[in-house]
Amino acid sequence: MANPENEKKLKNRFLVWVGTLIGPRLLRFLYNTNSWEIEGANHYEKAVKNGKSVIIASWHSTLLTVFMGLSNKNFYGMAGNHHPEAEIISGIGNKLGWQVIRGSSTDGGKKAYNDMLGALKKPGTVFAITPDGPQGPAKRPKAGTIRAAQKTSAVIIPTAGQSTKRWSFKNWDTFYLTKPFGRTVLLFGSPIEFSNTGGFEACSEQLRKALNKLEKEAERRVGMEKTD
Repeated sequence: MANPENEKKLKNRFLVWVGTLIGPRLLRFLYNTNSWEIEGANHYEKAVKNGKSVIIASWHSTLLTVFMGLSNKNFYGMAGNHHPEAEIISGIGNKLGWQVIRGSSTDGGKKAYNDMLGALKKPGTVFAITPDGPQGPAKRPKAGTIRAAQKTSAVIIPTAGQSTKRWSFKNWDTFYLTKPFGRTVLLFGSPIEFSNTGGFEACSEQLRKALNKLEKEAERRVGMEKTD
């Protein structure tokens, strides 16, 4: 009699293998066939040149635009642990030139957070984070991003992107995937720095407003109707 647990493991391994093989090729096709308008990259480039570590912060809904716009730069990102989806994301990230740290708020979170702090303490590190991920609530920064910036003196660069042609998927958020042969806008905002004594609520509201403002500008540039 077949062992259901063994069958599940084999299925998961197959899904990871297929996703890791096809995923990078599919994303390159979708995003590389778009024309790109990138603005404000000098904000994080200048910080890196000055020896500062940088947190690239974007809402979870449009993380793929940021992910692809910054691929092949050897920057840091984060993926979960032990789930097929996390394995696929990690594998795709590695193939697209990201250094992926594994962990989440419910599985390996403390180690992942400490690994992130260790990376950010190195001058010139760039670490991409979704302040409202991976499970929401949407567009509400969690403490991790802000505390990491305070502990490491990293600057936060709010970032937003959107495309003229896109698919949207609903779960706890509206998640966007770019369609081919469109135009993609990627905007980097002015650096945000938080003092060690800054209160979470005030810092959170400052980051939230910066991200929302940048998101609306990206949506305006691609002719996207207001959805909130």
